Amino acid sequence: MESFDTYQTPLSSRYASKEMAHLFSPANRFHTWRKLWLNLAIAEKELGLPITDEAIEQMKANLHLDAQQFEIAAAEEKKRRHDVMAHVHTFGQVAPAAAGIIHLGATSCYVTDNADLIFIREALTLLLQKLAVVIDRFATFAQQYRDLPTLGFTHFQPAQLTTVGKRATLWLQELLWDLRNIKRARDDLGFRGVKGTTGTQASFLALFDGDHDKVEELDRRVTELSGFGYAYPVTSQTYSRKIDIDVLAPLASFGATAHKLATDLRLLANLKEVEEPFESTQIGSSAMAYKRNPMRSERICSLARHLMTIQQNALGTASVQWFERTLDDSANRRITLPEAFLTADIVLTTLQNVSEGLVVYPKVIARRIAQELPFMATENIIMALVKSGGDRQEAHERIRVLSHEAAHQVKQLGLENDLIERVRADPYFDPIKGQLEALLDPKSFIGRAPEQVDRFLAEWVRPALADAELQAALGKAGKAELNV
Repeated sequence: MESFDTYQTPLSSRYASKEMAHLFSPANRFHTWRKLWLNLAIAEKELGLPITDEAIEQMKANLHLDAQQFEIAAAEEKKRRHDVMAHVHTFGQVAPAAAGIIHLGATSCYVTDNADLIFIREALTLLLQKLAVVIDRFATFAQQYRDLPTLGFTHFQPAQLTTVGKRATLWLQELLWDLRNIKRARDDLGFRGVKGTTGTQASFLALFDGDHDKVEELDRRVTELSGFGYAYPVTSQTYSRKIDIDVLAPLASFGATAHKLATDLRLLANLKEVEEPFESTQIGSSAMAYKRNPMRSERICSLARHLMTIQQNALGTASVQWFERTLDDSANRRITLPEAFLTADIVLTTLQNVSEGLVVYPKVIARRIAQELPFMATENIIMALVKSGGDRQEAHERIRVLSHEAAHQVKQLGLENDLIERVRADPYFDPIKGQLEALLDPKSFIGRAPEQVDRFLAEWVRPALADAELQAALGKAGKAELNV
């Protein structure tokens, strides 16, 4: 019952994947701190500092915290008002041979900042893998409906026809840009490394008796042990908070993509042309039993709005870091970074779930086309009459009059568009009546949409997903299930 007595963020308790929720958990955070302390001790020992093999082995044997150690750490932090030192002392209790050398020469940001960079890199990798699956699913949808005509909308008013698949490529193109942007952010990410209290490495220079080469090698070796290709060449006490901006920017941009895509699906659900999955036992409304609300797409929009705003925190934090650092970044970043990644993770899971269960209603789509197509076909009818020997101006006037009569039927009387029936009944159009079926074929109004879909999937989507890392993610991806 304890979990029901205190507030828990719905991001982790209700929506997020186990993998992302664990990544930002206290257990993983403090486990990572201990690995960083171990890496520092290994490198310092390799470079000649008097650290025993026993100390290293005890640290290796106690990288994970049990419940008792969490209680000890909490008591230490309450006493010392310093989370890092609380965990230094807690680690020292289970690795007594290392107690005197844990955190040697380091400042708090050695573990806090380097751990954050590790979490960010792993979180970006999780997002890339999930995004690849979403792109794959929507690519399958686009291929399936590559040539299904549908009414296009500009200003949410009827426009020229497109296809269901071509519309999906518009979503896909933005998702591909998100894939590129997130990958860039991950691959550009560096390590803070071993820099000391204000970034000068003074404490380590003292430890190695003024040997600059050893200090540089320490920084390089710890970076290597921690799995990074390079460390930022200069830092203050922290890595520059501008890095957080660079990381959260592509997530915010993805939020915009997801919001636009989900909004389109919500509008299509209202038109009853395309619907997201709706389970047999799902309830759309507590009052209106017939309702089939697009709750998944609505959730995507809701969370995407939150995701788009989180970057503002990073911008504000980076702008107010005085000189070598201030601590007003800390509490904000404890919230901002996990929330950004948890939110992006949830949006991707929900998008995948939607993409795997989209339902298209071709007959509804065809009916809406039939309501609008006669007006769109008027130019084709005029051209056909001219080719049959008619006068262009007279044909235009005849069509204009009949179009206004049909519009009156639709707008004033609420009846169906009967323009084509009026054309069939008018002897003036006898020369082309045999061509009307062909002139009104929706597929003659979709231009190169099917070919555009084919080329886009072949030249852009498939190459983007051909990366070995993404192929591995696709190979092990199952269907996305929502917790609620």
